[in-house]
Amino acid sequence: MFTLKALRGNKTMKYGVPMLLLIVGGSFGLREFTQIRYDAQKLNRKLDPSLEAKVNVKKQATILEDEYEKIKDVNLDSWKNIRGPRPWEDSKDYQEQQRARQNIKD
Repeated sequence: MFTLKALRGNKTMKYGVPMLLLIVGGSFGLREFTQIRYDAQKLNRKLDPSLEAKVNVKKQATILEDEYEKIKDVNLDSWKNIRGPRPWEDSKDYQEQQRARQNIKD
């Protein structure tokens, strides 16, 4: 009987143990709720077969030699650096100006 009164009056038993139970139990409960969320997202994420085929093509590994074959014939000495439009400029007007300048120079 004495030990029960002593435990009841102890601050660790009164406040500490319930707090630890809340923290540990909350972590397990939160894990279950987030798992439900991710499972639901996985079910809703089904793609069209045609779109899925395009995505799978992008996932295939590219071989370094194949990429080298693609770019080895590109002439890198005659390239021109063209500035992109500023955020306040209209991009279509700016592109037309750049094309016009390029046509004049050629």
